[in-house]
Amino acid sequence: MGKVVAIVGRPNVGKSTLFNRLTQSRQAIVDEEAGTTRDRQYGKVDWAGHEFSLIDTGGWVVNSEDVFEGEINKQVQVAIEEADVILFVVDVLTGITDLDDEVARILRRSNKPVVLAVNKADNYDLHAMAAEFYSLGLGDPYCVSAVNGSYTGDLLDHIVEILPAEKEEVTEDDLPRIAVVGRPNAGKSSLINAFIGEERHIVTEIAGTTRDSIYTKYNKFGLNFYLVDTAGIRKKGKVNEDLEYYSVIRSIRAIENSDVCVLMIDAMRGIESQDLNIFSIIRKNRKGLLVCVNKWDMYEDKSQESIKTYLNAIRDRFAPFTDFPVLFISAVTKQRIFKVLEKVKEVYDNRHRRVPTAKLNETMLPIIENTPPPATKGKYIKIKYITQLPGGSVPSFVFFCNLPQWVKEPYRRFLENKIRENWDFSGTPIQVFMREK
Repeated sequence: MGKVVAIVGRPNVGKSTLFNRLTQSRQAIVDEEAGTTRDRQYGKVDWAGHEFSLIDTGGWVVNSEDVFEGEINKQVQVAIEEADVILFVVDVLTGITDLDDEVARILRRSNKPVVLAVNKADNYDLHAMAAEFYSLGLGDPYCVSAVNGSYTGDLLDHIVEILPAEKEEVTEDDLPRIAVVGRPNAGKSSLINAFIGEERHIVTEIAGTTRDSIYTKYNKFGLNFYLVDTAGIRKKGKVNEDLEYYSVIRSIRAIENSDVCVLMIDAMRGIESQDLNIFSIIRKNRKGLLVCVNKWDMYEDKSQESIKTYLNAIRDRFAPFTDFPVLFISAVTKQRIFKVLEKVKEVYDNRHRRVPTAKLNETMLPIIENTPPPATKGKYIKIKYITQLPGGSVPSFVFFCNLPQWVKEPYRRFLENKIRENWDFSGTPIQVFMREK
């Protein structure tokens, strides 16, 4: 089961810098003016054999205290509702502010584990100043510097220590798990309802699954798989959640518990930043992908030229990964609904496709001989042998060569494209590894 850690804290305490440090990325965290759309960042953290999703709740810049209840309280409550661990970031240089006190008060009332990170402790002399943060009542403060990375290892050690233990997913069979994801109002629930239909005997809710995913068994038309549905499961209570942020967390949960993801795009609104966000989560989790452009019945221009333009726009925005099926559907009129199920099965089969080693070498070695890796510093790279790794969540290929460290990313993509040209891996990511022979 995927685990989620949410970063909370007032503006300008270094949440974005800490996020980049922990995810080992350079993603820009966008804090725009209040009232406009805010970009949330999310990433994967891999530490000491543990992997979890990290979400930055940044973007709630508030200029007046009376906006707190409307914006900050809402974001913190959603983070508390959905995350497994809350990472509360404060600033050692400014000390405790009224805003810090208010967020701490909310966190103390929650039943979620909270890690208090005192940021900007760039040197050891500043560590003594962190003692005042004990008054927040959230346990020991962890002094870190997001800028130079000092003591972030201790912080990560503590986070993985208090993360909940892995739960076994209780499913009857080793069946494909399909998640329908997308931004709000893209038609996810309509598609799931169209799958299930009126014949309730095809639906079995498996008890004892992960706390916020329900596996609905579908066994109709000769197809047999689980629908991973997270919509409407958790009690929202009085939380007036931000739908865009809420959908990202829910998507992460659903994606991490699935094999293949059906990404819903609203045909009337086109591809928006939230679609790219969810697509990025699918890619980072290395899941199978089928893109469905929903509400096609409402789209006026259904000419072949229009469809081609729409397809090119999707693949351009999702590049460099473009080898995935795209369907134009209507969940309401059930247009091409069965085609969705067929494509999902194809993508799942592609994820488990194995290419015989002899065939792989017979096909790929002549291609490599005709287009060898570029020489670097006068050194020529020779690839001698290729094999596909057994098992694994995605197809993984190892290329044995004399100088693996000199093979650059463009040539790896070239090899991946040639594999895709010769074998059907549509909808599934491929991993290419270079190893010394």
